[in-house]
Order: sequence, then structure tokens, then C-alpha cells
Amino acid sequence: MSIHAYGNRPDQVAELSLPDGDVPENGWPVVVLLHGGFWRHQYVRELTAPLARDVAARGMAAWNLEYRRVPPPDQVVAPADRGGWPATFADVAAGIDRLADLDAPVDLTRVAVVGHSAGGHLALWATGRTRLPAGVVGAGPRVTPAATVGLAPVADLVAGQHAGMGNGAMVDLLGGAPDVVPERWALADPVGLVGHGVPVLLVHGEQDESVPTSQSETYAAAVRAVGGEVELATGPADHMALIDPTEPLWQRAAAWLAARLGSRSAED
Repeated sequence: MSIHAYGNRPDQVAELSLPDGDVPENGWPVVVLLHGGFWRHQYVRELTAPLARDVAARGMAAWNLEYRRVPPPDQVVAPADRGGWPATFADVAAGIDRLADLDAPVDLTRVAVVGHSAGGHLALWATGRTRLPAGVVGAGPRVTPAATVGLAPVADLVAGQHAGMGNGAMVDLLGGAPDVVPERWALADPVGLVGHGVPVLLVHGEQDESVPTSQSETYAAAVRAVGGEVELATGPADHMALIDPTEPLWQRAAAWLAARLGSRSAED
């Protein structure tokens, strides 16, 4: 595992884990991992470290991405280290695009983005970057995914806010309610950025008490409405089970990734 910076702030880093064995002719396929935690400062990339190890064992490189997050109001954080709008989004975009300059044997035609919970929101948002108007944060991606997985994703921000998900986390992320900064909500909400043409797998536990399954169902319906390719897999699991490599729902997601990216585990 090696650590690579994509900016000059402490949280602007990613961990690269490469598989063992002979490198494919065009390099390893890459899985970008985005951890959850309702975009809050105390939750870090160690949450998705077990997935990174599992991904590498399956013949895919893992790019476990950290990003600036929202600190609690009483915590003193340098302005340049604060997440939210637009910093969190700029970091995710820059962190994924960093792969284009990475001195490592990776295949940029076989990149997937995987996120859990709030990281699922960011994964779906990153997938929709091609739908963003020029000049806004995240527009004009240098690296575009060939596949995306949302693990219990926060996929519909407005509905999540109305349902009280995350105790105001979405307002904290965007710096105001939908009626206060509507343009930010429109640019940040994955459900409004469908039509990107990327195949998506949504995975949701039926016992999830943090992010309801309706979040995935709404996004899936939006993708289908514009003729996109989307699958929704559910099963008996809670919110955190989806980042446990031993759980069946993660194993289904990992097998789907291997098949989409053509990793060696799909060939075994």
C-alpha cells in the first residue's frame, strides 16, 4: 500500500493497494473507494480499508480516497481544512482525476467508483460529473468511471433532508437548506445528474436504519426513466454490514465489479 497526495492539505490523500501477481498488459483495473459517515470530520478512510484489501485480493487496484469533511461547530479547524461545499466535492473530483497522473500500473479505461452511505452519495455524484455545467465544481472530469456501486447511498439529498436523515448533515454539507442555497442542492444531488450512461449497481440492506432503501429505489427509478442501466440488490443486512467483506451483499457487489472491469477474479 502506498499513499499519494492530490492536494496540499492533510486529508487530500489516497491509499493505493495493488494486487499481487503479474501486471496485466494494460494495467490493473481500479476501484475508487469513498467512505461514509454523513460527510462528518470524525469518520475517515479506515472505514473502507477492509474493502480495499478485498478488492486487491480480487485482482483490482484499490484507490481508497480521503477527502475534507465537515467538522462539528465547536471544533477549531483551519479554513483550508474544512469540508462542505465546495471543498468536499472538489476533493472527490480531484482525487479521482489524480489517477490520470499516477505513476502506477493502472488501466484508466477500467475504473469503478464505489461509495458507502455519504460516500455512496459522492460516488453517484462523481459518476454524474459529465452532466454538470461547465465551470462548476467537479465539471470536466479527466477520469470517468466504467461502473459505479452505491452501498446504501444517500442518493436523493432533498428527500433525505425532508426525512431528517443524518440530523441535519445535508444542510451542514451544503451550507444551507434547499430553499436557501437551491443551486448548490441542484448541483450536488445525484438523482438530478442521471443520464450519464454509466452502469450502476445499488446495494441496500433491508434492516438499514440510517439510510432507508427508498434512497436507492428513487435513484434506480430516475436512471431507468432516462434509459440508463441500473441494478438494485437488497438483502437481510444493516447499514454497516455492506462494508464487511465477509457479508453476502458486499460479495455480490465485488463479483459485479470484477465482471464489469474484467478482473482476474471474474475469470477464475
